[in-house]
Amino acid sequence: MSRFLSARFAGLEAYTPGEQPQDMQYVKLNTNESPYPPSPEVFARINGDEIGKLQLYPDPEGKILRQKLADLYGVMAENIFLSNGSDDILNFAFMAFCDETHGAMFPEISYGFYSVYADLYGVQAKQVPLQADFTISAADYCKNEAMVVIANPNAPTGLELPQNDIEKIIQSNPNHVVIIDEAYIDFGGTSCVDLIHKYDNLLVVQTFSKSRSMAGARLGFAIASKGIIEDLNKIKYSTNPYNINRITLAAGEAAVDSNDYYMENCKKIAATRERTTKELREIGFMVLDSVANFIFAKSDAISGADLYAGLKKKGVLVRYFGKEKIKDFVRITIGTDEQMDVLLEKTKELLAEGGKA
Repeated sequence: MSRFLSARFAGLEAYTPGEQPQDMQYVKLNTNESPYPPSPEVFARINGDEIGKLQLYPDPEGKILRQKLADLYGVMAENIFLSNGSDDILNFAFMAFCDETHGAMFPEISYGFYSVYADLYGVQAKQVPLQADFTISAADYCKNEAMVVIANPNAPTGLELPQNDIEKIIQSNPNHVVIIDEAYIDFGGTSCVDLIHKYDNLLVVQTFSKSRSMAGARLGFAIASKGIIEDLNKIKYSTNPYNINRITLAAGEAAVDSNDYYMENCKKIAATRERTTKELREIGFMVLDSVANFIFAKSDAISGADLYAGLKKKGVLVRYFGKEKIKDFVRITIGTDEQMDVLLEKTKELLAEGGKA
């Protein structure tokens, strides 16, 4: 680092993204991207006349896309916030609803950016341990004096918190925002979007990166009460109002128009997930009951570190985190059936070789 960096950032532990190899020699199952391409409608839109309008700024409000999302989710356009990926929305939420005296709480094992944002903004963070079975206990989040952030399904476990437990958390924290990060909700979970009509402190965050095959476009959205959306817009318009480009907005509109295509892909991914889970269990793996587009698995026959390294040598990328409580596990993105066949084949080879990378 340079001598110019502010002292308050000197000890910041930045987020570590998953590997993004450029040579594509790997079966890539490490960053929870969709194995299926965007819909034909998206290709048609981004190759259309929007290209010829790149000299013009995009609509900072994203009015057309917001209305399409509002129609899809049964809310008003005033309940929709758009930004450059769901990470951007989480960033704005920490800026808007936390400070040195108003903290945040979230699971100890969850999406790594939550703790990064807390450190970045000097927010006192309470990281709550999961239960022994890796589930979240709703009671741990009730009647606390802090913003609550819960990924549902949780990452990297893939486990879902039942909606009645989410509602208990929202009800018991009426004076604090409760964020439900639903990045993986379309693969088998139950969304709590409908609860925004009952609770003005609920902020639901979703993304186009996972179920809608647009991780490279960087587009996320939030659904909440009008007041919370206004708060987020105040932060957005004080930083970068043009944070979604024209091509991404057009692609997002086309993606919503072709929602059935994506939901069918989600069903295919869920079916592949269940098959892969079954086959891994048959060769001795413990696999949590995921409702996301990934699984969290371990084997007594091979360490998590060796499984990650061994699969990488054999051309398959999975995600290894190395935290003490989950050091035996790897997270495996669900790809196509053909990709998962390769994963299973290479995993069996590793086990036959004695479980060492």
